[in-house]
Amino acid sequence: MARLLRSATWELFPWRGYCSQKAKGELCRDFVEALKAVVGGSHVSTAAVVREQHGRDESVHRCEPPDAVVWPQNVEQVSRLAALCYRQGVPIIPFGTGTGLEGGVCAVQGGVCVNLTHMDRILELNQEDFSVVVEPGVTRKALNAHLRDSGLWFPVDPGADASLCGMAATGASGTNAVRYGTMRDNVLNLEVVLPDGRLLHTAGRGRHFRFGFWPEIPHHTAWYSPCVSLGRRKSAAGYNLTGLFVGSEGTLGLITATTLRLHPAPEATVAATCAFPSVQAAVDSTVHILQAAVPVARIEFLDEVMMDACNRYSKLNCLVAPTLFLEFHGSQQALEEQLQRTVQQNGASDFSWAKEAEERSRLWTARHNAWYAALATRPGCKGYSTDVCVPISRLPEIVVQTKEDLNASGLTGSIVGHVGDGNFHCILLVNPDDAEELGRVKAFAEQLGRRALALHGTCTGEHGIGMGKRQLLQEEVGAVGVETMRQLKAVLDPQGLMNPGKVL
Repeated sequence: MARLLRSATWELFPWRGYCSQKAKGELCRDFVEALKAVVGGSHVSTAAVVREQHGRDESVHRCEPPDAVVWPQNVEQVSRLAALCYRQGVPIIPFGTGTGLEGGVCAVQGGVCVNLTHMDRILELNQEDFSVVVEPGVTRKALNAHLRDSGLWFPVDPGADASLCGMAATGASGTNAVRYGTMRDNVLNLEVVLPDGRLLHTAGRGRHFRFGFWPEIPHHTAWYSPCVSLGRRKSAAGYNLTGLFVGSEGTLGLITATTLRLHPAPEATVAATCAFPSVQAAVDSTVHILQAAVPVARIEFLDEVMMDACNRYSKLNCLVAPTLFLEFHGSQQALEEQLQRTVQQNGASDFSWAKEAEERSRLWTARHNAWYAALATRPGCKGYSTDVCVPISRLPEIVVQTKEDLNASGLTGSIVGHVGDGNFHCILLVNPDDAEELGRVKAFAEQLGRRALALHGTCTGEHGIGMGKRQLLQEEVGAVGVETMRQLKAVLDPQGLMNPGKVL
């Protein structure tokens, strides 16, 4: 079906050969002038340095610059830009903060990069309904600063100060997912400009749904789920179009606004670190903490290599050993008793509480800077991060095996992860100009991805497919799954203009 649609599209749009007809890095003058007519001359650039800045992210993938960069100021301009590119068969690459790790902004076929950061308004805050509507230029830190005095917050925290619409586009997750869920759990509605310029509201214009709060559930209850206790929206109206676009990585349309679920700010927050004699002991403790229904909001694992890097980079003084970083929302006394009983059975040592806000901030800043701490251990190299996620019962098995493989590989790397939901990363350092080393890194990553699939996990818990995991996606969802995705893509984007070369 997809092939037939592409064939029919070629006959309908004979100009689709844009990328092969012109040298990459060039757009005809009339087309550039048409872009300027939409957004203004000062909001269009074809300068090489600007294009190169927009053709790379934090990943190891080589820079693939677009032919032009535009900065729309509102959704009407985005719609007109999309329609213009659609008529001329020009690829479109959405751009947020450029913090992705899978080459999602690389312009593999040239085209126009649409930088959405100038659209940075918080459009609507519904405190009683626990929701907010934001434009693509709003980052998670900016939103939480805006919410500071409201008693609400947005907890999805991937580490980087990413744009919230970009986080929706990649299906981001992060350190708080064990308690509050991922972007898929917290996006209520999306405003999307489709490839031909039409405007779609995935749950209907203005809809954000009112929550019905459940009675407080004791944390020791066996089936306790923090996401459930915070309430849920309800709708059984048709297909879940919001879910289709969350995680679509810019391949189906441009997200120009997102409606997010907000959560009550916790009354009390306590953080802690505890070191362990081995990787096995640390990961086993993670499973025991979750099985004991300790109300943990974050539970992060760092191996001894990463702890050493974080000590150096963030000026910490932690024991260089496999370590858990934890944060809890609730009664401090009850949490201390429960946690210490849980971790001490696995040989935890150097147990330290961070009770003051400044202490907690320093601790989590160090964790969020782990990527840069790892890069600092081998200056001049790039980082490659794996992103597998497995059922929590299989986590000790895969982490221990991965640590053994990493030690035996001769590669420079460390392990860090959001182990509370079975997600962890190997951060591998590689010289991108060394083809042999780059090949070994990619082989290691593919082997790890396949091991996760064999354990009924996924090749990507939060970074997305991008350019590098397309084969693993096919192995994960099967040929029929991929073909179904191709058919959906062909219907929504028949010319294949939206962020080509990604996901499929």
